[in-house]
Amino acid sequence: MTVTSTSVTMRQRRQSYKDEYTKQTLETPNFPKSVSDKQIFAFCLAFRMLNSLLVQSYFNPDEHWQGPEVAHRIAFGYGHLTWEWKQGIRSYFHPLIFLPLYKILALLHLDTPWFMMRAPRLLQSVFSAVGDLYLYKLSAVLFGDSVAKWALFSQLSNWFMFYCFSRTLSNSLETVLTLLVLSAQQVQSHGCMLVSLSFFNARDKLKFVFLEVAPIGTLVLGLTCLLDRFMYGTWVLVPLNFLKFNFLSSGGDYYGTHKWHWYFTQGFTVMVFSHIPFCIAGIIYSKQWKFTGLLAWVLGFYSILGHKEFRFVLPVLPIALIFSGYSLAMIEDPSVSSPPHKEKEFSKKHNKYPPKMTAAILFLLATNIPMALYMSLVHQRGPEDVMNHLAKEAFQGKVKSILFLTPCHATPYYSMLHRNLPMQFLDCTPSSEEKGVLDESDRFMTDPVSFMSKFANNSSFPSHIVLFESEEQKLRSSLISFDYREEKRFFNAHFKVDRDLQASVVVYVRIIYSLI
Repeated sequence: MTVTSTSVTMRQRRQSYKDEYTKQTLETPNFPKSVSDKQIFAFCLAFRMLNSLLVQSYFNPDEHWQGPEVAHRIAFGYGHLTWEWKQGIRSYFHPLIFLPLYKILALLHLDTPWFMMRAPRLLQSVFSAVGDLYLYKLSAVLFGDSVAKWALFSQLSNWFMFYCFSRTLSNSLETVLTLLVLSAQQVQSHGCMLVSLSFFNARDKLKFVFLEVAPIGTLVLGLTCLLDRFMYGTWVLVPLNFLKFNFLSSGGDYYGTHKWHWYFTQGFTVMVFSHIPFCIAGIIYSKQWKFTGLLAWVLGFYSILGHKEFRFVLPVLPIALIFSGYSLAMIEDPSVSSPPHKEKEFSKKHNKYPPKMTAAILFLLATNIPMALYMSLVHQRGPEDVMNHLAKEAFQGKVKSILFLTPCHATPYYSMLHRNLPMQFLDCTPSSEEKGVLDESDRFMTDPVSFMSKFANNSSFPSHIVLFESEEQKLRSSLISFDYREEKRFFNAHFKVDRDLQASVVVYVRIIYSLI
């Protein structure tokens, strides 16, 4: 009886929150909504699909190796699983999203190099468009349709969202899910997230946690565990393994570390880019402290970890861009931050952009568009181009085997080649037992000539060798002595990224195979 009465009370309380929100919505004048959700989604979908086709550069190995590569192995029976899958650190939930896509391509005989390269990102562009739509919905609930319009503009014009959102990273999907959840919670609870509001207003917080929050969390975790049990063939608690490696043992530090303030001074700052002044102004004038707190909490939490990457905080980038949209809406119509009756009155008089608004729009477009296009079309495009070339050559039967003398995971793999040929790359599996011992990739980078000589004595020669120009200059004489010649060279970068300047990616082919 006690549990039942408590549940009834909580339902009544939530209903009162909804009624209060409905009352506020009906009483608050708003900007007229000129377009429907379907029109917004159609526009965002067209934009993101074009976005995905324009992204032709290589950003992070996980885009290929932890998503499409795993799905390709399941769909076609061959593909590489990195060490994370052998230790149960990754869940199969994200890779399985691409499984139906590969099956459909194979069924329709469309699994050609072009489709294998573009289809996964085109699929992600559909999810990204959903994320854009729900960013608009979230902004509309928080601040009104005028702010929502400019929040969507901020998201679509931001260079990093253009560069990263259509990539097949799990972080891209996490960003979409974050927007879905926040939007759903705001619809039910004006001004703060439903779970937080219900928790702080619940008389018995323990019962709220155990009767409402825990069942949902348990259901999601249980379904994920069942999926991983089926795919791994044994019981694997992926969240626990992930926690042990990345948090309890600092395993992620193997891939490099940054100062604690990196997200605040470099990482997230670069992601927001020229939207920063608008974002700061939006935070100050909107007084939406709960979302500001969420943004600060996520950045602060990830700052604790030694290993940091741009993509880790991608899910909260849209929140910053919502604040940028609020600031832009204020420039267009100062009544956005005024009492409701003034807002409506001012909106009737407003019929064109003020000069400040035009200047702000031109500034954001002039700074973000060149950055987005350069990073998507020019910078680090070599790995994508070289695999596209090899896929076409393999499709015509001109490739027998490939050796990648590059930093490990520096290019896509079977998911793009789509031919079951022998391939080998330099290993860089973390070894907790042998601290300070160089892995195979590092040994090659330290002394390429010596490494190549030992490799030639212990292994058969592949038909093709792929390497960056910085190492190719050191190995050119050795490669020629082993009867290799340069087949193709692809531009990669104008400036140094992590190691030496990797200006281009070079493909060498053994003469005996080039004559076939």
